[in-house]
Amino acid sequence: MTTDIKPLLATSLRTHTCDNLRKSNIGETVTLSGWVHRRRDHGGLIFIDLRDRYGLTQLVFDPKTHPKTHHIAQEIRSEWTLQATGKVRARAEGMTNTKLETGEIEIEVSSFQPYSMAKTPPFSICDENIEANDDIRSTYRFLDLRRGNLIANQTMRFKTTTAIREFFTQKDFLEIETPILTKSTPEGARDYVVPSRIHPGTFYALPQSPQLFKQLLMIGGFDRYYQIARCFRDEDLRADRQPEFTQLDLEMSFVQEEDVIRIMEEMFSFVFKKCLNLDIQIPFKRMTHSQCMEYYGSDRPDLRYDLQLVRVDEIIKRSSFSALKEQIGKGGIVKALPIPNGAKFSRKEIDEFTTFVGKFGLNGLAWMKMSNDKLTSSIVKFFDDDLQKELIANTNVNEGDLILFAAASEATVNQALDHLRRHIAEKMDLIDENRWEFLWVYDFPLFETDKDTGKPTSVHHPFTMPNEKDISSLDSEPLKVRAKAYDIVLNGFEIGGGSIRIHREDLQRKVFEILDLSSDQIDQKFGFFIRALQYGTPPHGGIALGIDRLVMLLCKTNSIKDVICFPKTQRASDIMMDCPSAIAQNQLDELNIMTK
Repeated sequence: MTTDIKPLLATSLRTHTCDNLRKSNIGETVTLSGWVHRRRDHGGLIFIDLRDRYGLTQLVFDPKTHPKTHHIAQEIRSEWTLQATGKVRARAEGMTNTKLETGEIEIEVSSFQPYSMAKTPPFSICDENIEANDDIRSTYRFLDLRRGNLIANQTMRFKTTTAIREFFTQKDFLEIETPILTKSTPEGARDYVVPSRIHPGTFYALPQSPQLFKQLLMIGGFDRYYQIARCFRDEDLRADRQPEFTQLDLEMSFVQEEDVIRIMEEMFSFVFKKCLNLDIQIPFKRMTHSQCMEYYGSDRPDLRYDLQLVRVDEIIKRSSFSALKEQIGKGGIVKALPIPNGAKFSRKEIDEFTTFVGKFGLNGLAWMKMSNDKLTSSIVKFFDDDLQKELIANTNVNEGDLILFAAASEATVNQALDHLRRHIAEKMDLIDENRWEFLWVYDFPLFETDKDTGKPTSVHHPFTMPNEKDISSLDSEPLKVRAKAYDIVLNGFEIGGGSIRIHREDLQRKVFEILDLSSDQIDQKFGFFIRALQYGTPPHGGIALGIDRLVMLLCKTNSIKDVICFPKTQRASDIMMDCPSAIAQNQLDELNIMTK
């Protein structure tokens, strides 16, 4: 960073920031303010690295030139905040720090003023590879945030949302805010609810997404809308989920899938250039939902490496290997996972793979290795020469490769092999961390069977337009109806999903009915929306993009907590603020709420 930021960031308490000074400033008298990052006492000179959001500058307290200042500086400790004034000078020969922007200079301090002292922190702020457990870090999140990588992550987040806003402004979109206090509607996850004091016994819901509002905006004539929206879902948390999260919300009128896909590809190209100075290739790859499940066992495959799954049911049926054939007889399937150069895995390592897939409901793995141009394993005897040749041809294995076989229900096989595929890619170091693989997944089913009720439920949400070619099957075979929906996947993470929406009242009612909503329930929960559809609704569609997950990938970190300033724990609590917490009885009385 150059010194041209000096006029912008100078205040009455500093002339420069802590990454701002260079050799060109030598001889200047400057004032810096910040935190004590490190303190080193060499028995004469005292060195302090002063830190702010922007970087570090080395301060020197010299007993020969400023003895009084040096004497007082002996009391300074880590994480004190202070102001220091002194002259910029070149570092001694051989003492340049090439890792710092300010590594060629230091400040010979002539005077300083502590703003506040600090207790010894519960973990080191200097160490980026922090070893403190998550609870300690959460309790002292205000200290955790001082670390350079978290500051860099928030800077990237800001750059990302700024680029998004710049792009959509150029494309004539309007950024419109939608309500936070809204109506509870069945959209998948549990709502967070807020009691109404003015209307006792009634509740608002925090929005799981602005879905209905953005569709109402299209009906209202705002044909290009976007919002960096806050959303809330009361669901069981995983490592990549938070109860409150941020998404880019987008909707357009008079469009089809290609229009939404095209503008999103242009946006990603713009954002990656602005944030990483990278040119990404568009258009992105595309794959149907059924192709993803067939070849990768997942609708969010990581395409930075190969390792495709191969269906081998027909070959297994003609073998005498009863353990796999029994699963087919029960309605299951058999898939193979060919692993190039996998023959090097020992029997112990293969047994570890078996233990790994057991976590996902798979009872075991069979295996074969390709050695000396033939398959070897204890199960090869169950396959005659012709079947072995078919296996080799279908799995496309070569010398030194390994084939793993999984047999169970289709859902179990897909889930287990998807996770195993990722696990093996990491183990074999197949993942290029500098590669960006985008993928559009389309042709999702409109409905799936709910595990608990056995009834149809929406794969995305109930406002998704069915494929026009399948509308005639809504009554007879709803589970075979495809949706005009599309997900965007990046490096194995689903970062967004969208669809063309239903713009006809009769079709929307039909979908609600398939979801087992009665006429009264439709009117009660969605009456306002059905009414809006009666007044000239344009064809429209959009997408929602997870900002937290996108920034996580841009920062090359493994957790969305690293890109959220104040995240919740896996139990949806804020340890730092001791939240959620009980509230006073008089507040409950005002809300007409009694707790058990």
